[in-house]
Amino acid sequence: MDYSLAIENGPETIPGGTGLLLVHPSIGETDRLDTDFLKTDTDAFLVVSTRTTAREVEQKLEYYDVDETKATILDTLSVERGYSRRSSEEVYYVSAPDDLDGVVDRVERFLTENEGKRRVSVDSLTEMAYYADDDAVFDAAADILDLLDEHDAVGIFHLSEEVHEVATLDRFRELFEGVIELDGSGNVTVTV
Repeated sequence: MDYSLAIENGPETIPGGTGLLLVHPSIGETDRLDTDFLKTDTDAFLVVSTRTTAREVEQKLEYYDVDETKATILDTLSVERGYSRRSSEEVYYVSAPDDLDGVVDRVERFLTENEGKRRVSVDSLTEMAYYADDDAVFDAAADILDLLDEHDAVGIFHLSEEVHEVATLDRFRELFEGVIELDGSGNVTVTV
């Protein structure tokens, strides 16, 4: 099954099972790319948020006019930070951003429980590595990519280029079928 991509300078479609790495500067405007990816040609999507709370994700989706009825959110921050949590059918929590097994398990459950065209956004691998470590995050990303392939879904994974060593960036680039590069001026390059 093919999915429309709707990202400037990229191909019109990508095949199911494709994982895209979004490499961006720390202050890069990733929300626009992320929401364009999520709201196009999709029946259900999961946002794995290691950078913001579920409430902030909901605000982002509303601001960018994304159909929130298709959204499931995995909030990895609120429990650890002691924020109040409003559990619902669409919002789930893990104990901390370094609970990588919990994250992979929730991605698998989302893909199993939903049908049709499914998308996953992991925002971000950089934050996960801050709490865990590069090797563990690499393994978790590989596990999620395997799940996307198994379930004919697609995903976008954020990675901040300024935080990681070049060897780490290269290692992650090699893991993914496609790479989206966002520069500080907002220019987008896509290699698939």
